[in-house]
Amino acid sequence: MWIVTALFKPFAYVSVPYLILKYATDTNPTARYCFRVVAYYSALGFCSVWGMIVAAGMSLAGHRFDINWVVARSFYTLAGKLLDIKFVVEGEEHLDTRPAVLVGNHQSGLDILFLGRIFPKHASIMAKKELAWAPLLGGYLSASGAVFVDRGNNTAAVQSLKAAGDFMKKNTTSLWLFPEGTRSMRKHHDLLPFKKGAFHTAIQAGVPVTPVVCENYWRLYHKGHFEGGVLKIRVLPPISTTGLTVADVGDLATRTREQMLEALRDISEPLDSQPQPPPKKDTVSVPQTGDIREQTPTPNLPSIDTTPVEHSRESDTEAEPSTPSVSSSRRGGSENGVETEEDEGMVLVGRPDQK
Repeated sequence: MWIVTALFKPFAYVSVPYLILKYATDTNPTARYCFRVVAYYSALGFCSVWGMIVAAGMSLAGHRFDINWVVARSFYTLAGKLLDIKFVVEGEEHLDTRPAVLVGNHQSGLDILFLGRIFPKHASIMAKKELAWAPLLGGYLSASGAVFVDRGNNTAAVQSLKAAGDFMKKNTTSLWLFPEGTRSMRKHHDLLPFKKGAFHTAIQAGVPVTPVVCENYWRLYHKGHFEGGVLKIRVLPPISTTGLTVADVGDLATRTREQMLEALRDISEPLDSQPQPPPKKDTVSVPQTGDIREQTPTPNLPSIDTTPVEHSRESDTEAEPSTPSVSSSRRGGSENGVETEEDEGMVLVGRPDQK
């Protein structure tokens, strides 16, 4: 009998806390929320270390432009199981078009999970040049083929965008950006006005813009609420930039936003408790000639973090407290909160906010 007790005693030390934790998360929404946030950050931390190993090995093997794909899928596999969140993807074949500028809607730091599901092979991110010297992150970005841009002044910025376009065409790679520039999580289905860095890049390179839309996941994740479930992602057909010039940037941004907003409202679950606001036709301001930097909109979450991080306060509904970003430099503000230099449509995603 003592032998059986000795064999099963170690399991008791594990099973009892597990049962207590499971009971707490099953019956208490706050405990469930905290557990899921910890699980999410833990998965990010693990994949950050995994990403450095992958970057070193795949760079030596000559597959640097697939590093982000491997790390992204690793994160989705791990975090998706921990959080019990799955994605159904429509139009995934459109991601095979490359080179292209890939643009997506930016709700919160949980976007890293949807990127983990759809981030394609042979794709990179765009980052400001200062991040090339950041400890660990800079090494990962360089190894994974990130495109570094100098936005210190207008002339340098224009040259950087042209260099980014040349890089895309030479290596047949795509670039991922979030044109909203900051998080737009809210209960109703809407998008912030688009910043124009992504569209300048696409026109400069003469490559199409491929919109990617993740449904509004407020019902699964917002302040104090974190549940599992199934979410939809829709990849729209690429929008050609053939024959377009810098003068067409505003129109391209507007057309892309309208298509993404229509898709967002189509794939997101209807709202019963709050009426849908009427569609608004947002005016996308076009910078003056020679000035490609974004204007701060007056209206209105490492990872590798596979990219530089940006953050801000959410609008309309309960705000998510922001977490520190890779760069703490700031530039102005809006009703959505203080924005960073990374809010110029050049970044990928931020960390999930901790409530």
